[in-house]
Amino acid sequence: MVDSMADAKATPGPVFLPADILPYAAAKFGDKVALRNAGRQFSYRELERLSASVAAALRQRGIGDGDVVSIYGQNSWQWLVSYHGTLRAGAVVNPLNVMLSGPELTYALKDCRARVLFAGAEQLPLATAATKALWDMQLVVALTGPDTPGAVGFDDLTGETDTTDDDGSWVDPGILCAMAYTSGTTGHPKAAMQSHRSILLNCALTASMHGRHHTDTVVTALPAAHVYGNVAINSTFLTGGTVVLMERFNAAQALQLIASEQATIFEGVPMMYAMMLADTTRDSVELRSLRLCTVGGQPVTEHVARQWQSYAGVGLLELWGMTELSGLGTTHSVHAPPVPGSIGVPLPGMELKVIARRPGEPDREAAVGERGELVARGPLVMMGYFGNPTGTAEALDNDGWLKTGDVAYRDDAGYYYIVDRVKDVILTGGYNVYPAEIERVVGEHPDVAMVAVGKHADEVRGEIAVAYVIVRPGSLLTERDILDFCAPRLAAYKRPRAVVFVDHLPMTASGKLLRRQLSTLGTPADTGFGPLGATEDAMT
Repeated sequence: MVDSMADAKATPGPVFLPADILPYAAAKFGDKVALRNAGRQFSYRELERLSASVAAALRQRGIGDGDVVSIYGQNSWQWLVSYHGTLRAGAVVNPLNVMLSGPELTYALKDCRARVLFAGAEQLPLATAATKALWDMQLVVALTGPDTPGAVGFDDLTGETDTTDDDGSWVDPGILCAMAYTSGTTGHPKAAMQSHRSILLNCALTASMHGRHHTDTVVTALPAAHVYGNVAINSTFLTGGTVVLMERFNAAQALQLIASEQATIFEGVPMMYAMMLADTTRDSVELRSLRLCTVGGQPVTEHVARQWQSYAGVGLLELWGMTELSGLGTTHSVHAPPVPGSIGVPLPGMELKVIARRPGEPDREAAVGERGELVARGPLVMMGYFGNPTGTAEALDNDGWLKTGDVAYRDDAGYYYIVDRVKDVILTGGYNVYPAEIERVVGEHPDVAMVAVGKHADEVRGEIAVAYVIVRPGSLLTERDILDFCAPRLAAYKRPRAVVFVDHLPMTASGKLLRRQLSTLGTPADTGFGPLGATEDAMT
């Protein structure tokens, strides 16, 4: 085991591409532990050797420059090795959301013209079925286990390969590196084309802003297929830290790993922190080793942030990003004074603006404190949507500004604040109501473990806000309790009109809330209330 460059075999060369990260780290950190996953641990040299084997195996099968390789599985060491091996072979990587259904998977593979698919054990049946009718597909690899009908085993793929054919030829950092599909809230998802430069810069700049170091141990359950998870992992590899990778998030397990691994960093989304705070085992573990906890994906409530600070002894460092930015777009410097509620400042090289749009008026840059749509420009912005010029033109203007779809504002110090998603705004009685604002208030109630706010059609108001609440164990919380709690804290038009009590909230694989699925948990009508629930007289 080494903790410095002293025992490394070679002087590391410069890092120009994501494919350079593991060779660089192996040369610099050698036998230092890079990854712990599923009861195994791997040094940087081992990860580099394994990824070189994947690259060689792909090359030997004719997969290389510009070919698309898809990865579809839960977090695993094989997933990460396949990702880096794909890039090392000169191919384009296509990380896929593990929650994709069969038809969605078939669409994505056909759309991106994938030639190879790495699939996890749970996903293998869907994977083999989806690839039967795809003429471009040359190879399906089972990430775990031996050869199976329709798929080659991972160990069989890499076991007898000659890695000497890695020519290390120069690649333009501006060309296509990865295609990552957006969540696809309407119609088919779009594949954001990310360059080598944008992915590497995101990892490098994030590492700098967060002060990452080879002494760090990072616990994360963020999906490796998600840009946030990718940056969390590879920014740590870039700086020689140790990644403790969970297959999927479990609150009690996450708390135990932070304690047992003496983790210095935990990375997550708001729902993960809320679930850990609500977990019954939390008082039995000590989290004194933590120096940094990052939170992104969605705005975190002030209540959760304060509770986590009190419990863990470290605050939540907020960040914001997008698939179309290859990861983060803003964050805080870990050494700067905290600015609660803010997503921070743009990463170096990035420009942000808030655009105010009014019917019948030309777009203009919003004043300090004024809400509008956040737009971004710079080296992290995607190259466009693959095979979708119409979608690209809708998202990117002629000057390179990307429409993010987020409602935001900035303060006079240059810090930015996310209010909500444009598409999630509730139009009620002529007013714009932002679900995140209601969630912040409802989440302050001591008996509320988690809350999400969705919209429901209403004959009078057009739309109303409905709060979906998970209560803390043993609580006798009622709808009236929550509505009364909101009354002095929210303007009348912002208050939820009904409350639906639930035992879970719909989330993506990365732990982000799926607002559009909230109605499947129940509606105000299901609870016995009319169109405006019990608060019809509250709108004044």
